[in-house]
Amino acid sequence: MKKIAVFTSGGDSPGMNACIRAVVRTGIFRGLEVYGINRGYEGMIEGDIFLMNSHSVSNIVQRGGTMLKSARSSEFRTPEGRKTAYEQLSALGIEGLVAIGGDGTFTGAKIFFEEYGIPTIGCPGTIDNDIYGTDYTIGFDTAVNTALEAIDKIRDTAAAHDRIFFVEVMGRDAGFIAVESGIGGGAEFVMVPETQTDLNMVVNTLKSHREFRSSSIIVVAEGDDLGNADHIMAIVKEKIQDPTREFKVTTLGHIQRGGSPTARDRVLGSRCGMGAVDGLIAGKTNCMSGLMNNELVYTPFADCIGKHKPLHPDHLALMEILNI
Repeated sequence: MKKIAVFTSGGDSPGMNACIRAVVRTGIFRGLEVYGINRGYEGMIEGDIFLMNSHSVSNIVQRGGTMLKSARSSEFRTPEGRKTAYEQLSALGIEGLVAIGGDGTFTGAKIFFEEYGIPTIGCPGTIDNDIYGTDYTIGFDTAVNTALEAIDKIRDTAAAHDRIFFVEVMGRDAGFIAVESGIGGGAEFVMVPETQTDLNMVVNTLKSHREFRSSSIIVVAEGDDLGNADHIMAIVKEKIQDPTREFKVTTLGHIQRGGSPTARDRVLGSRCGMGAVDGLIAGKTNCMSGLMNNELVYTPFADCIGKHKPLHPDHLALMEILNI
């Protein structure tokens, strides 16, 4: 193998640039030519591909987002789109790919390999931390700390006005951000898609807290089984029926995706990027480079896509214990 390319796809996450940097410099260190593909699969189809050198990735490790941009490509989902992408790569002699992203990215890479045989190794780039085969995903730690900083600030104003705040964090299908930011931020309740929310228990606990706790923070993952934070707040307010208590909602939204990555995400991205290049050189394909128990591991795309990554049981226990 002499030529490889790297791209980012799907939702951006802090630490992707550290991963790109590691891919480029590891590839050059190992004697490869490394190309960058702008805008993921869309850029692959359009031929937006350029040769990178060590200087190409200077001064990016501290930046959020992705220097290679990201896009979702409906055209790549078609056989015609994938054929065009293959022709663009073949014209440059590119023999292997590093795909930084999540489920959708890996699904596309798996199908692409099955049709055209270009080996691909993925790196887990998503703030949701919901990819099987790695303890943490690139961007998760930064997103949690961003949410935690916001929760700390919201608690100040909640206490000043004796308010109950519902803080909505990202997590359409997984509650990892909600759980870690909720535990770290001292939230009274954390609501996540993985568990069924007992709203009567929440209401009764908030009523009992009235005697000794004037304000409360409730962290809600956007994909909770009862709905989003606005919907849940309206139900709780109706059930409590206390005109002296104020209820507020704060939706953190896309601020969780941005910002300078933490040291943990920079190191994770760098290790996964190096592992991806070394995996390609070793002949691996259709798998993801991740870390489990602080060791580099390769997990087949079929497992990354098909297997559910559960919340840690200790975290679930803490959620119940700490809200008393």
